[in-house]
Parts: sequence; C-alpha cells; structure tokens
Amino acid sequence: MHDTAVLIEARVRRFIDERLRPNVHGDLTPAVLASWEVPGEPVPFTEAVGQVYEHFAVGTKWGRPWGTTWLRLRGTVPDAPGAELLFDLGFNASEPGFQAEGTVYRRDGSIVKAVEPRNAHVPLEGAPGEEFELYLEAAANPDVADGFRTFRPTPLGALDTAGDEPMYEFRQADIAVRNLEVWELLQDAIVLSELMMELPETAPRRAEILRALERMVDAADPDDVAGTASDARAELAGVLASPASASAHRAHAVGHAHIDSAWLWPVRETQRKVARTFSNVLSLQQETDFVFAASSAQQYAWLKKYQPELFSRVREAVASGRFAPAGGMWVESDTNMPGGEALARQFVLGKRFFMAEFGVEPLDVWLPDSFGYSAALPQIARAAGSRWMLTQKMSWNETNRMPHHTFLWEGIDGTRIFTHFPPVDTYSAQLSGAELARAERQYAEKGAANTSLVPFGHGDGGGGPNREMLAAAQRLRSLEGSPAVTLSSPAQFFEAAEAEYEHPPVWSGEMYLEFHRGTYTSQARTKRGNRRSEHALREAELWATAAALRGAAYPYDELESLWETVLLQQFHDILPGSSIGWVHREAERRYDEVLAAVEQLTTRALGELAGEGASALAANAGPYEQCGAAAMSISAVTPVSESPATVNRTRRGFELRNEHLSVQLDEMGLVSSLVVRATGREVIAPGQKGNLLQLHRDTPTRWDAWDIDEHYRRHVIDLTDVDSIDHVPHPTAAVVCVVRSRGATRITQTLTLGAGSRALEIETAVDWHERQKLLKLAFPLDVHADRASSEIQFGHVQRPTHANTSWDMARFETVAHRWVHVGEAGFGVAVANDSTYGHDITRGPREGGGTVTNVRLSLLRAPLYPDPEADQGEHTFRVSIRPDSSIADAVREGYRLNLPARQVVGAGPVEPLVTMSSGAVVVEAVKLAEDRGGDVIVRLYEAHGGRAQARLAASFAFDDVIETDLLEREVDAAAVTSASGESVALTLRPFQIVTLRFLGARGSR
Repeated sequence: MHDTAVLIEARVRRFIDERLRPNVHGDLTPAVLASWEVPGEPVPFTEAVGQVYEHFAVGTKWGRPWGTTWLRLRGTVPDAPGAELLFDLGFNASEPGFQAEGTVYRRDGSIVKAVEPRNAHVPLEGAPGEEFELYLEAAANPDVADGFRTFRPTPLGALDTAGDEPMYEFRQADIAVRNLEVWELLQDAIVLSELMMELPETAPRRAEILRALERMVDAADPDDVAGTASDARAELAGVLASPASASAHRAHAVGHAHIDSAWLWPVRETQRKVARTFSNVLSLQQETDFVFAASSAQQYAWLKKYQPELFSRVREAVASGRFAPAGGMWVESDTNMPGGEALARQFVLGKRFFMAEFGVEPLDVWLPDSFGYSAALPQIARAAGSRWMLTQKMSWNETNRMPHHTFLWEGIDGTRIFTHFPPVDTYSAQLSGAELARAERQYAEKGAANTSLVPFGHGDGGGGPNREMLAAAQRLRSLEGSPAVTLSSPAQFFEAAEAEYEHPPVWSGEMYLEFHRGTYTSQARTKRGNRRSEHALREAELWATAAALRGAAYPYDELESLWETVLLQQFHDILPGSSIGWVHREAERRYDEVLAAVEQLTTRALGELAGEGASALAANAGPYEQCGAAAMSISAVTPVSESPATVNRTRRGFELRNEHLSVQLDEMGLVSSLVVRATGREVIAPGQKGNLLQLHRDTPTRWDAWDIDEHYRRHVIDLTDVDSIDHVPHPTAAVVCVVRSRGATRITQTLTLGAGSRALEIETAVDWHERQKLLKLAFPLDVHADRASSEIQFGHVQRPTHANTSWDMARFETVAHRWVHVGEAGFGVAVANDSTYGHDITRGPREGGGTVTNVRLSLLRAPLYPDPEADQGEHTFRVSIRPDSSIADAVREGYRLNLPARQVVGAGPVEPLVTMSSGAVVVEAVKLAEDRGGDVIVRLYEAHGGRAQARLAASFAFDDVIETDLLEREVDAAAVTSASGESVALTLRPFQIVTLRFLGARGSR
C-alpha cells in the first residue's frame, strides 16, 4: 500500500505541474510593445508618457542595475471572460520583491496593479474587441541577495559600482484568457495535496484525500483539460466538504505585505514598492473580500505624495474596513537603539498621520521583523494608547525558544501589553498546508487557548497576497485535518484572543533576540548620526519653546520634517546597519542635513533668547547642571575654580591627576591604574590594563552585517603597539595623545582628565581599513558585579554578568544607550559613550582571588555583505569612565557626554524654562503641543529605578496643567499630586513616564 500511495502521489504531482498549470491560460496573443529607457532616476508617469517610444520585442535584454524601462502595450481585448495580460520580465527563482518588478498604468495615469513573480497577471478592462493602451514601468532591481544562497560581497548595492549591463531578458507580454474552471481545479488540487502531505501516513483522512486526487486525475482528459475540469472537480467535492473538527486550531489569516522601508534596495525604490503592493491589494479586493493590514505611516505618506490617485483609493478602502492601518508607528522601527523620546515620537507621528488622514487609530503595535524588543516598549506603547503587540522575529532565536505565543509582556515600569507571537513562524505566509500544520503543531498555549494569527502575503520586498492565497483561505475555512482559517483583521484577532485567554502568562523584561547581535555596531556613522540627531532635536525644541513663549515663531513644520527623517532612518534595516551601501551613504548625508538644519533652528532660538550683547554665556539643554550652567538654562560663564589637572612623565609613561582621580598610563598608552584619591580605591583589576583596544576576527556563519557569532571571542589581537605617546598642553586639563597603527588603519586616542572632573574621558579617532574585524575597547574593572545595568529608553535594565543558564550564555552581546554601570556594595563604575550601542560585560578570574568585571564597548565592524565598504574610513568615539559612581551618577554622565553645554554670546543669563527638584526625575522633552495651540508639553521620567517625589517649577505662566498620553490627550492623573500657579508636585513609580500639558502657557513670570 505504501508503494502504491507513493506512485499515486507522484502521478498527482505530475498532473498538477504538466497538465493543470499549463492549461490555466489559453489563446495567447502577444501585445504590441514599445519602450523608453529612463536615462537616470525614476520619473513620474506624466513625464514618461510623453517620451518617444521605440519598438521593443520579447526576448530583448533590458535593465541596467537599478534602472527603469517604460513599455507601452497595445492590443485588443479578447471576446471571452477572464481576459488578462501575462508578463515575465525575466523573473528568476528568488522571492518576489528581490528582483525585477513593475507597475502597470492606464492611459490616464492611474495604476492598475503591479507585475511581480507569482503575481504576473494584469486584468484587461474594456469591452470585447476594444483596443487598449497600457504602460508598464519596469524596475530592473538587482537580486542583491542572490536568492540568499550566498553572502558574498557584491557591487550591486551602489549605483556607482553596479555597472550598466542589462540584467534581465523580457520573456512575455501576452494577452490571454484564464479558464476559471481549470484554475479552480488547480487550487482544489494544491490545497488537498498540501494537506495530505502533512497528515500521518497511516491516517484515514490522508488515504481518503489521496484516492480522491487519483479519481480527479482519472476524470480529467489530458487532451481536453478545460472541457473535463468540472468532472475532475466533482471528484474532489466530497473531501473538500468534510468540515474541520471542533478542536481544530483556529487561524486568523490577515492579508499583509511586510515592506522594508529600505534594505537591499534604496528608499526611493520602497516608495515604488508601496504603490505596487497597495495597487495589487486593491485589484485583488475587487475579486475577493479580505482585510489587508499595512503598517508604517511613512509609507502611506509617500503614497500620498507620489501617487495621490492611488492614495485616495486606499483611503476609501480604509473607510470600508478592507484596509487596516497597523502598528501606529512612523516606520517599523528598531527598538533597541532609538532613544526614549524618538521611540515615543514613532507613535506620536505615526498615529497622528493615521488619525488625520483616515480617522483611524491603530491599537496594535505591529513589529514582526525588528531585531529584539526593548523592555521599555510596553510602557511606551500603552502610553500611546495601544492595547496589543505583535512580533514574529523571536522565532529566529539561535539557542532558546520563547515559551509562549500569547502572553502579557511586562516592561521595566510594570506596564503590561497583550502580546502575540504567531506560531506559523513567518510574516509572509502563503497559507500552505505546511505553514498551517506548523502553526497548529507549535502553538504553545494548547489547552488554555486555541487561536493564532497568520499574516499572509509576499513580504520584505512587498507584493502582498495573491489570488492563489485567497483561494486557499476559502477552501480552508473548515476542512477536516487542517486548522480552521478565518479571513480576519488585526483587531478582530486580538479581540478574539483576549476573550479566549483570560489569564495569559507573563513575560517580564526585554525580548532579547538571540541572533543579529552585530546590528548594535554595524555602520557606525549611521548610528552616530542617529544619536547626534536625537539630542540636537531635543536641544532645538527646548530653546524654540522658550523663544516662542517670548513671542518668537515656533518652527512646527521644520521640526516635524526633521523628526520624520530621523524616524524613517530608525527603520529596522537602516539604523541597525544591515542595508546596502546606497542606503547608508544616503542616511549619512541626510543626518548631515538634519544636523545642519537643527543647528540653524537652535542658533536662531538662542539668539532670540540671549539677545544682543557681549556676555559669555553657557547654554545647557541637558537635565542636569554642568560647567556652572543650571539645567535647561542659559547661564553666565564662570571661571573654573578647581585647580588645573596635571600631567607628569613617569618612568613607565604618564600620570594624570586632579583633586579626585589619579591615572597611570604605561608606555603603551594603556591605563594601568585609576585611583579614587579620596579613598585610595583602585579601579583597574590587578595585573590588567584599561583602555585596551582589541581586534577580533569577525566572520559570522551567515548574516554578515547582522551577526556577531560567539566564536569571535576565540580570535583576538590586543592593539598595544604605539607609534607615539605625547603630552598635549592644555590650560586646565591633563591631556595625553596616543597614536597606534595596524596596516592602513590608524587609531588616535586622546585621554583627558579635566580640572575637577570625576571621570576620565577617552576620545578614539579611527581611520578604519580592516575587513571582517571587530574592534572593542576594554576596561577590566576591579569590581565584583553579578549584574550590569545598561541604559535603555526611559530607564535601564539589569543583565547577569555570568552564564548560569542557556539564556545568559546566549546574551553575549548586549545593547546600551548612553551608559553602563557595574558595581558592588558601596562602589560602582559608570562607562558612558556618545555614539556606541554594542557592549559585552562579563566576569573573569581576578589575580589574587575573586572576579574581574570586564566592560567592553564594540566600536567598529567591517562586514562585507550587503555593503562591502561598510564602516571604512574615519570615525570618532567618546567614552568616559567614572569610578566611585552610582546609577544616578551614570545617568548624569550619559547626559553630560551627549548634551554638552554650548558657548553663546548675548545680553545675559536666561532662567530655566522648567526646574526639577529631584535628580531622579529627568525632563526628557520640552516642546509646544502637536495641535499647535501653544500649550507647553513637558515629558519626564523616573531614571534611577525607585519611587520618587519631585516638584516641577515653571518660569512661564499657565492656566492649568493636566497629565496626557504621548499623543497629548488628557488621561487620569497618576503622577500629579497637586498643582499651583507656579509648580507641579509629582509622585512617580520606578521608570514611570509622565507627559504634562501646561494649558494656556504664556510669557515668562
């Protein structure tokens, strides 16, 4: 029987491939083609349609990498139902979205739909016998991924290296008629064959389906498939009518197309991918009723700007419930590296766009593909009004499996959000039998719940659902042996899942992805641009608000535009450094533009505030006093009262001293001793050296730019050779410069101990020309710390420094924002940075007994794929090490390094706009309200991890103060205990975020 079944299965497969598929379309007639090749970047339809088109033949080579060719298509509509055009642009075996694709336009400039692999038909409109004229915008996007078969360096990721030779052969543009009955038979056969192969070999249902498929083959005449398709379908009707069992898993199928806002293609191509995908969906929804969920307000904004007619159709689809804006964020952002305020603004700008354009507020957080999830995200999402969270990426974990698929995710402040992690393990399902069987098999909540979400549609490069997927969904609504499939929406699924699972389990803390750890470090210039832009925008908003309260115009439009750029570039393949070179060079250029524009806004606002005069002033936008300037104020510059730091040459190197610290540098420029003078406590572990640059082999198994694999640790070179080491004269600080080189790479480190400073600063300038290497900066600290505290958005997390469990072992590279802190009872050390995110913090044996805590910052990588020039060139990093410090000191040091006071000249000091009484409560943002009504918004948070009471005093008049969510809508007071005409009393729980709206704000007191 087994051999017989194998033979029947082979016969069925051959019948499907050789008889059914070729007979779906008949009466093929070539369209008449003419072409025009765009000489440079893509042009709009209105420009393309007016060009001179020349004869073009099937079989022609076309398309230089990243080029665009327009084709004019003419022909006659057949006198038969099911008339459509069939295309083959030269498609290869790679996934849709990673190769050639196109958009078909009507003569009036409206879009019909896209042309892509596995969705290469376009319906023909018009009466039988009517002449038609259509235009195809064909994009010659190269397969940079090479089908993900290899991860070799490629020149295809940049225009200047991609070449000019045509990449594709145009194979088909035919007028055809689809035989609907043959097509339906094909869908019947595929669904049943896939289901059959997932059933146990001994299952009666498998044998039943197999015999029905055998009868189908017998009933179909191979010489007249179209004429006998109905008879063949009749043989399958019985097995298709057998309903799913009552206990079958319930799969909510939601149409989807994950569209990376940039990745193996530039941003400009994503703008076209959005139009292609959305037009595909609208075309398909004319045939089949389903809901399509699409995230990222930025992508809708592009559509509105570049394809307004298509955008108006999307707006209609949203109004009818067929199109579901998802996620509520500007883009599907990385969540590890964006700062707290930036992650908040992802929701502020995203939701504002969706509500303004569609009258819809998404209540889900839709992040299927981001590379791990910050423990601050639950609070941020709930503060933005969101109820639910979806992710899929955690299925990529290398070592440990997430124990739940539906659960409550608890953040650092205790906030929880209902979260789902689809057991289908993909955000681009095709509703195949294998996928649905996997979802049912893996679902972790069996016995307590029975419902999961299946996002279906081609993704990453876009494309979305096709008619074959919808046909499968229709057949799988209730089919014995399969999960029951319901076409659904995100909201319908989450409401059903919540109702079904009253007491789901809790996952507390970050969702650390045990994969793609290199994304904390790759493309350092992109990361530096992000960090600098976030802090520059904070500064600009603060001073612009203060100036506006004195009568100046607030730059609403300029600030919003700048935020949009920064938020776009926090997309989870841009900020993590995992895109082609084109994307990162463009990101670097746009960061430069952002910083230049923000500098103009800041300079203008400070000029309006400080006024005309010659007084030397310090403008401190940070939340803590520095350089004699009060927090968030413009203060008179006062002479430094501390004694100058000193530098003395020693027998082995240099000694740097001030009233707080003594630093010994050896002849190699390494820190052999760092002593707190008041107590004599040594910070550097016995027999070890700090400021040690270490170079590792960095050859990940697969995903070069994405991954740091654990085996990197087995290959290391300490960079101790010195070209020169010199004292640099300075009036108040002790400064030593160390120069090292390795081949073409040159590293210049400037170590500075300022007068009165409690921290040693190290600036590392690198002219980097290594390949597949990882550069780390190491500090072996004489501290016994069983955990390390690392700053994240609006707080910090604590992670073990040991490797007791498989979860601890897998967390060998971690992310931190401005600082990390390690400590033992009564003594701690903070290591702060101005642009670094990747760290590893471990314990090792100490000379003489005990343990050493090794803090290392990951400065640079040099992956070869997808950008073979990644990180090459010049970089600068600033790091400080502050001994004898608490978490509170670490917070201050992080802000000091990232928001230094700036020198200005003016008439005199300007008092702080707001003053906070407690150092535990940090003012993170001061701005005017998004609705442009003039109210002042102050966002703050508890930073130390404990309960805090504080009083916020305002220097401006206001009528009242209310608590709001992130979107500045009033909520019940949770932190405000009282408010007077001048100040607000606050009580905060650990890491709580509070947004205050000062109503009727005006002038200074």
